[in-house]
Amino acid sequence: MMFDKPSISIIGLGYVGLPLAVHLAKHFKVTGFDINQDRISELKESYDRTGEISSPELKNSTLHLTSNEEEIIGHDIHIVTVPTPVDENNEPDLRPVHMASETVGRIIKPGNVIVYESTVYPGVTEDDCGPILAKISGLECGKDFFLGYSPERINPGDREHTVDTITKVVAGQNKAVSELLSHVYGTMNGGKIFIAKNIKTAEAAKVIENAQRDINIAFVNEISIIFQKLGISVYDVLEAAGTKWNFLNFQPGLVGGHCIGVDPYYLAHCAKAFGHDPKVILSGRSTNESMSNAVSAAIHQTLKARNPDLAQPRTLILGLTFKEDVPDLRNTKVTDIIAELRSLGHLIDVHDPMADPKEAEEFFKIQLKPSLEMSEAYDCVVGAVPHEGYLNLTNTSIEQLVKPSGLIADMKGMWRTRQFDEKYSYWCL
Repeated sequence: MMFDKPSISIIGLGYVGLPLAVHLAKHFKVTGFDINQDRISELKESYDRTGEISSPELKNSTLHLTSNEEEIIGHDIHIVTVPTPVDENNEPDLRPVHMASETVGRIIKPGNVIVYESTVYPGVTEDDCGPILAKISGLECGKDFFLGYSPERINPGDREHTVDTITKVVAGQNKAVSELLSHVYGTMNGGKIFIAKNIKTAEAAKVIENAQRDINIAFVNEISIIFQKLGISVYDVLEAAGTKWNFLNFQPGLVGGHCIGVDPYYLAHCAKAFGHDPKVILSGRSTNESMSNAVSAAIHQTLKARNPDLAQPRTLILGLTFKEDVPDLRNTKVTDIIAELRSLGHLIDVHDPMADPKEAEEFFKIQLKPSLEMSEAYDCVVGAVPHEGYLNLTNTSIEQLVKPSGLIADMKGMWRTRQFDEKYSYWCL
């Protein structure tokens, strides 16, 4: 099972799989597989819609790209990097990882190692995926093929903590697999490897990383609402508190995306399956899920306080993606702000230079404004996502978007140090 120079297939070429495939391809023979033919075609043209890998990097990579599963037959290691979302009831949706396991099961050979990077609750790799692989392949898990786990730690848009620089946690079904994964990933990232005690431990480590962040953000979100009622800015409070050496620097806001807003539900599902009520985890989730309602209500009330007769405010939302400077629309909570403001009578337009207009239309039925050149000013402008382009807007550019007596609502405090003309109202957390 120890391969001198293993060949590797990567199953799923999204935010996680593509960077991993490109960096591993610098050291090994790697094939990247995705069922989305459009995605493969774009990548072959050296275009990554996620913005994680540049065109020159793709063009110069030895990575082989395919949507034909027959082309991953014969590889030694298969790494699964498909998403693990939740359903409409916030229960784990394991269908993508199950389907990927079926795909791998059809092509694996004796001696192969199958590694999962998808975020799951403890036990999924061995109790769910292993049996699927065995059933489809007709091979015996732990004898004919072997399992491994190495949790992904991709932070979309982060150019510092990339997959080839961060510490990778690895775990194998046995010592030999762990050593193999340590070698493979260590070749890519300079040997920054932590070998977890076992696969379940590695799965658990990943799922608590994001649950911990979710809980910390929930605390800051809750105090931001309290301080709003007291008439003080949470940002001013955090700035003062941050002078203490061990204060944790978390910021308030909407918690979307495919990790922090999702992974705690996986941990909660696992806890409940074993008879434990995960009060802290779900309380954090509840607080963060309710943040959009609190923000929308505050924006509406602030606008109406100065314009009580305004029945249908025209409101411009700046930003739709789940975080700044990325095109990722997955699980964005800005859509909740839009829906809640609409329910309060607002007529909404949306602008976001980072988001794909086709995806915004397909997923949310939102037609993005192509530019900030407006024929008529708005009653309210909401800075929802602090893209660099919005951070760099001048006061004049912002004020030109808003009618006199209108509201500049700054959800992330990106303009909080500015002094706007007194004819405009300004609100932030």
